[in-house]
Amino acid sequence: MAEQVATFPAKYGRAPQLTVILVGEDPASQTYVRNKAKACEVVGIDNTTLRMSADTTEEELLATIDRLNKDESVDGILVQLPVPKHISEVKVIEAIAKEKDVDGFHPLNTAALWQKKPNSSCVVPCTPKGCIRLLDAAGVEIAGKNAVVIGRSQIVGLPAAKLLLDRNATVSICHSRTSNLAEMTRQADILIVAIGKAKFVTGDMVKEGAAVIDVGMDRDENGALCGDVDFASVEPKASVITPVPGGVGPMTICCLMENTIQCFLNKVQKA
Repeated sequence: MAEQVATFPAKYGRAPQLTVILVGEDPASQTYVRNKAKACEVVGIDNTTLRMSADTTEEELLATIDRLNKDESVDGILVQLPVPKHISEVKVIEAIAKEKDVDGFHPLNTAALWQKKPNSSCVVPCTPKGCIRLLDAAGVEIAGKNAVVIGRSQIVGLPAAKLLLDRNATVSICHSRTSNLAEMTRQADILIVAIGKAKFVTGDMVKEGAAVIDVGMDRDENGALCGDVDFASVEPKASVITPVPGGVGPMTICCLMENTIQCFLNKVQKA
């Protein structure tokens, strides 16, 4: 990726530019933003982080997004979620120009994803995209397999299910209200877990030889970082499993870099 970006100043006159907006002082969000800035530095993407106070009004944030939408030097815009409760996340996501939406959350990007196949005009959400990349890197066959996604959010669960469908898996979407959830998960050749409950999936819920992707980022009873999957009991049964931390998170950031490059190329190649 860095080698590709290194050629851009000669080809296009500049490198891609990503602007990240952080509203408030949430410690986890600050860590995520720092990691994104470090990744930009490694890849060669110009990065700007706009830090706004927790009492920033919704109108002020939307005005900042509008200014960035109009700034031709900005290729990607990312508002670190969550935002303070007095600000509508829906309005924030809808305010970002589709062409600069590196998170892939804009309604038009969501609509494009749910058409038959994603194309160059569709920015795919980073975490689901990263889940598929991890399965591919591990040599997991997706076509024809039974896949279960636990979680139905617009950010992870639903787009992950669509990407699996595009790769010809048979997909079930489960959630907190699913009856006999363990019966469903025990049928999964591929299990993606994004439910937000620490160590929720245990070894007795997993099929022998399943590929398990843990999207969770939780704290256990001792305050240590852990995932939605009980790694200790699931790892002996799984053919492949992602750790927390160190699994989906870094791959998500890699996919953010890719999405930023995609937005940049979509713009400069049209010019």
